Amino acid sequence: MNIAVLFGSFILMMALSVPVGYAIGIATFITLSCFSNIPVALITQNAITGCDSFPLMAIPFFMLAGNLMSSGGIAKRIVDFADTLLGWIQGGLCIVTTIACMFFAAISGSAMATTSAIGGFMIPEMEKRGYSRPFSAALAASAGTIGVIIPPSIPFVIYAVVVGESISDLFMAGIVPGILMGVVLIIVSVFRTGGENVSKGERPTFKKVWVSFKGAFWALLTPVIILGGIYSGIFTPTESAVVAVVYCFVVSVFIYREIDLKGVYDSFYRSISVNGMTTFMVGLSMAFAAYLTMERIPHKIAAAMLSVTDNRIVLLLLINVFLLFIGCLIDNIPATIILSPILLPVVTQIGMSPITFGVMLTMNLAIGFVTPPYGINLFVAAGISGEPMTRLIKPMLFFIGGLLIALGLTTFCEPVTLGLLGLMK
Repeated sequence: MNIAVLFGSFILMMALSVPVGYAIGIATFITLSCFSNIPVALITQNAITGCDSFPLMAIPFFMLAGNLMSSGGIAKRIVDFADTLLGWIQGGLCIVTTIACMFFAAISGSAMATTSAIGGFMIPEMEKRGYSRPFSAALAASAGTIGVIIPPSIPFVIYAVVVGESISDLFMAGIVPGILMGVVLIIVSVFRTGGENVSKGERPTFKKVWVSFKGAFWALLTPVIILGGIYSGIFTPTESAVVAVVYCFVVSVFIYREIDLKGVYDSFYRSISVNGMTTFMVGLSMAFAAYLTMERIPHKIAAAMLSVTDNRIVLLLLINVFLLFIGCLIDNIPATIILSPILLPVVTQIGMSPITFGVMLTMNLAIGFVTPPYGINLFVAAGISGEPMTRLIKPMLFFIGGLLIALGLTTFCEPVTLGLLGLMK
């Protein structure tokens, strides 16, 4: 009964458009009050201790680094360099958009920030070259999902804190799946534009490539410093987020000189606003997860699922379908905190690594960024392009199909996530 009330009240409040953080806290409070002798002080205690975490400090700093990149000229120079190299071939701007999103993802760790930053440059440029506006917006939204897979990834940090796994291992495990997502999106987009009359850029000369490379050098060095520092052991993922902020600030203000004090203030303000909402959700989600653990609800759900079938393939397919459905309705961060302790016992019993599950979980929920009704990347891309979201649905279906292929390979072929990690160790 307590399980039904806990999840039923949460779903009801979500249906009534209650903010996610409040819905989680109220559902936990109702269940504690009616079905448990555990004091309701559990909520405040776990909300505070859950946020008092050194690894979680990485989140606001990665957000700030992404905002500084977007407004300080770093993202624009990455796009310009990619366009110089690839804009002249068939479907070149599709490739440029996807690769630029992958580079931006390697700094911001956010799908929404990636879609906003790269889409703001590329959607108008693609339209100038003859691409339809709905197609361009759908591609930017889809490629933005890579922002939570290629490291550093904010949801990976959340998952690692919740289940006690290594953030660095998760970052390493996300590299190949993130690249795989980019490859399938490029293949789909180039195939879809193969018969359209779109113009190409000029074939680049060595001089033009060199000039573009020099202009983008400091921007291209950003992910090298961040990821290189983590994997070489020079600094932790949280420290790397601080390094990213300092580096992006210095490059934007003193090298590119494209951001003034007002721009820096706006970047801080946007980061603080989003982090405030995120921290609120994380804190109350930690209380929710603590109650689940104390009542052994994850173990009960795992036993129930395994009683239905113990076939590994069938079970993983069911979990993927469930996660895809949840991703359509709930934001990535609370979904990760709530579902990780529930589903992890299930997948570990059928032999899946917790690292692989973390990537699979995040990829499923990332696809939710481009599926209604939640679809935050769709809203961002629609806002940038000026197109109603309904016109983005048709071209989006092809990109979702490509992302599902990448998800399937990640789920059923563990070397995709663990191969690089094994080589590094």
